[in-house]
Amino acid sequence: MRPAVRLAWFAGSLAVAFGFIALWQVIANLQLISPVFLPGPDRAWAALVGGFRDGDLLGQTLSTIERMVYGWLLASLLGIVLGVLIGSSQTARAYLGPGLEFVRPLPASAVAPVAISFLGLSNTMVIAVIAFGSLWPMLLATIHGFAAVEPRLIEVTRALRMSRTAVIWKVALPSALPDILAGMRFGLTVSLILAVVGEMLASQQGLGQMVLFAARAFNSADIFAGVMLLGAIGFVSNALLGVIEQRMLRWRRR
Repeated sequence: MRPAVRLAWFAGSLAVAFGFIALWQVIANLQLISPVFLPGPDRAWAALVGGFRDGDLLGQTLSTIERMVYGWLLASLLGIVLGVLIGSSQTARAYLGPGLEFVRPLPASAVAPVAISFLGLSNTMVIAVIAFGSLWPMLLATIHGFAAVEPRLIEVTRALRMSRTAVIWKVALPSALPDILAGMRFGLTVSLILAVVGEMLASQQGLGQMVLFAARAFNSADIFAGVMLLGAIGFVSNALLGVIEQRMLRWRRR
């Protein structure tokens, strides 16, 4: 994409964002919706700045990011390793596929009571629920990526008498890498959502707990400040993974 076209798209996206904020402010000023439920962006921004100035919001934000990252890294490790083992073996896919399809639709919210019964209302429980919920996008993407390797490439590796480890590392993994990275990006979004839900369920310090307490106190400004901050965390983390993905997949453009 040319720089001028890219700049035009960026300017257009900024215009849409500012237009949405202006419309939000007009609705709040006219009180078309009660201020108890819909504060203006000025009030939400003031609550956000005040929270960071007092120091409480920074600690809650770091706690949520820490749980999100720990759960996502654990899910990434398990998902990729298991995905490689299952995706590289047709026999494993045939035997384990039905079981995975049975467990995959289970929502993390349904697994949370089971995790609470084993781990209690603890930080470990929250991380376990995050890892379970964000595991499946990476696991299934890895399995699909390894199962979709071009058959002619496999035939070439057999002709060259390459070992199974060499085939996985030099042929299958680069071919499956786009699917794996896409699953990791989606899994990161799921991990942020589950971090918030887990903090609400287990009453752990974080943005989820802050938003819950603000809702109980009918403090709409703090609620929207937390939502804005969660959106910013999701946007920045996805952008960082996008940059990493572009660097790791430079060979595709070539």
